[in-house]
This record gives sequence, C-alpha cells and structure tokens, in this order.
Amino acid sequence: MTTDQILTRFTQRSAVVIGDICLDRWCTYDPGTAEPSRETGIPRIGVVATETSPGAGGTVANNLAALGVGKVAVLGVIGQDGFGMELKRALEARGIQPNLLVEAPEMQTFTYTKLINSKTGAEDLSRVDFITTKPLDAAVERRILDQVQARASQFDVILVSDQSETSAGGVVTPSVRELMAAMARKNPEKVIWVDSRMRSELFRDVIVKPNQQEAEGACQRLYGRIDYYALRNTVGRKPMIITHGSDGAYVVEDTGITHVKTRAIAHPVDICGAGDSFNAGAAMAMAVTGSAVEAARIGNLVAQVTIMKKGTGVATPAEVLAAAR
Repeated sequence: MTTDQILTRFTQRSAVVIGDICLDRWCTYDPGTAEPSRETGIPRIGVVATETSPGAGGTVANNLAALGVGKVAVLGVIGQDGFGMELKRALEARGIQPNLLVEAPEMQTFTYTKLINSKTGAEDLSRVDFITTKPLDAAVERRILDQVQARASQFDVILVSDQSETSAGGVVTPSVRELMAAMARKNPEKVIWVDSRMRSELFRDVIVKPNQQEAEGACQRLYGRIDYYALRNTVGRKPMIITHGSDGAYVVEDTGITHVKTRAIAHPVDICGAGDSFNAGAAMAMAVTGSAVEAARIGNLVAQVTIMKKGTGVATPAEVLAAAR
C-alpha cells in the first residue's frame, strides 16, 4: 500500500489511549516583572499568558486526531480540579472524546507547567509538575478496569501510555497490564500498542514500542546485557519496535531484526513528543497494513514532521505525504 492509501484508511478507524493523560500548561512569563515578594523577599515569576494542550498520553491522542483518525478517545484519571477542567476543554477542542476519563476527587490532575521566557522564547526555569507519588487507590483502579472492560472493544486500536516516572507508577497498574494481556490473547488481531518509560519488560502479549534507552534499560534489568531478541521473547510473540532517534527504528520479529531508516534532520526544532507522534502513526498503520515494518516507516514519517515544530507538535496527512516524497 502507498503512504496515501494507508493514511486515507485512518479515517475509517477508531483509537483509544489508555493510561497517563496529562495537561501541558505553557506559561509565558515576563522577567521584567520579577519583583521580590513583599512578604518573603523571593522574586516572583510573572506569568503573562498561558496555553494548554493534552500531554503524555494526550499527546498521542493529539496526533491521532491530527492524522484524521475517525474516532479518538482517552481513558485515564483526572482530579475534580481546575486542571482537570482545562484538560477536558483542551481535549474537546481537538475533537478528542474525554467522556471515558475517571474523575477522582482525592487526586490532582497530572499536570506539567512549563515556564517560557517572553524575551527569549526559551523554557529556562524549572518545570512545575503536579504528580502523584502514591499507588493508585484501589477503588479508582477498579473504575479504570471496569471502563476498559466495558469500552475498549469499541475501538480498533488501543494505545497504552505508561508515562509515570515514579516507582509507584500511574494509571497503568499491574492489574491494568494483566487486563491488556488478557485482551490481547482473546483478540490476537487487535492492535494493542504499549509505550512505557520505565516498565517495558512487564507487559505481555502486546506490541511494545520502547525507545533505545528504555529498551536497553529493560534488558539490563532482566539480563544484565543488551539483547533485543530476549526482551521481545520475554514480552511475547508480537513484534517489538525500538526507536533509535535519528537512526530510525528496529523491528524485532521471529524472522529477524529489520532496520527501518528515517531521513536524518540536521537541526530539529524540538524532539519533545517525537515518540508519541511515532506511536500514533505507527499503531494506526499497523492496524491498516498488519506490517510492523510498514508501521515503523509511517511512524518515522510522522515524527519527522513533528520534530520540526516547537513543543509537542502534530502532523497532518498532507504533511506526512510531503515528508514521504
């Protein structure tokens, strides 16, 4: 199939992103307003403008919507707070369904606040993250599992975003991983695509897409050496795709390891979110073509577009087609 044919079929598919759905807040501050507080003497940060967008798993959903996927939804946990309201508005503005999100009043919404200098345009102050360091409450976890069991079958593609970098983890708990494995075994043709920053080796019978650092970390934890074949066989018999930045991606299958190269970009604008954009394009291409190599090729093209945009950019079908020429 041609790139155009693959992208056109995205409109006939549906996808849900399950896991850590975050709010990205891009706060522009004016350094000229950094007067010391009268109470503490500590200089303030004067924010003069704020933009918001869905982040973490929400970035994957942003890219799915931009690529023209017919129906896109997210399933995760938000708090009953202002950030949760902002996140739902940001999702709806991009045509992403937020109705599967579980609201938990005892939790705060996972939020990244990025501080941008209005004079230089640079993110030059420490990011302020609103995170959860405790394990997911059992009652909230039960609601997540019930939502997945009730609604996941309505979607052609399931993308799992395990983005929490705390030892406690986030929405993707051991029980969620077990449910994903059970669903994969029951529906072997369904694309269940996983991206995990810290726990790739704990998933089973699904398509796992780590980057090079994540894959090598998983190998070291399991075997004390780098062995992509062993990692793939530990996870299961589905293809494993390992992204290597500007070197493209490596597809690990029974037949061997295939290097799917990408066009090298000498001066990328921003690589933040490149893996998320790769996931969106590749998972949908996998559903359309059934080929992990074709999936990696399309994922490379989408990431090639987004790294030339500031922030966590997205790629349209027209831009992906232009990149393929």
